[in-house]
Amino acid sequence: MEKRFIVTIGREFGTGGRKIATELAQLLGVKLYDRQLLEPIREEHNLTQEEVDHIKAVKPSWWYENVSQDLYDEEEALVRELAEKESCVILGRTGFHIFREDERAFKVFLMAEKPFRRDKVARRLNINEGSADLLIDEVDRARENFTKTFSGKTRYDARNYDLVLNVTGLDPLQVARFIAQCVQSR
Repeated sequence: MEKRFIVTIGREFGTGGRKIATELAQLLGVKLYDRQLLEPIREEHNLTQEEVDHIKAVKPSWWYENVSQDLYDEEEALVRELAEKESCVILGRTGFHIFREDERAFKVFLMAEKPFRRDKVARRLNINEGSADLLIDEVDRARENFTKTFSGKTRYDARNYDLVLNVTGLDPLQVARFIAQCVQSR
């Protein structure tokens, strides 16, 4: 029987993390779980994706705190359940924290220099560089707030991960191949 594994990928906005995670899952022959994972949870709470994104991005208030905690708890339970059944790649979702004590987990964080991310976001969304900078700052701030709220840690602490990669200028497929080699050699 093949040993099961979990690869968690945290990333800065604009690093190409989704593409890298998609390539990695294909290389490893496993499923990728990301924000689509929330679909059943969203539907159960009758929330749009925009509402979930907003709830996750704001600092908890009395109302958001309860809703956010409920969403996070359900999402964590679902991620754990899926990882128990099969090997997988988990994009975001504070995977590094959820699986912090799981020996099967290989935790990765992707970062890149701001000009690289700015160019990538501006091209992908067809916006100017100033708007791309603002969006990068907004998304990174929201992700950091979410991470701190539910893990009590900063996502920028390298001790949370097995591998931290600066992907500036690197081809996503090559990055995915490198991560796959790391996972397979464990």
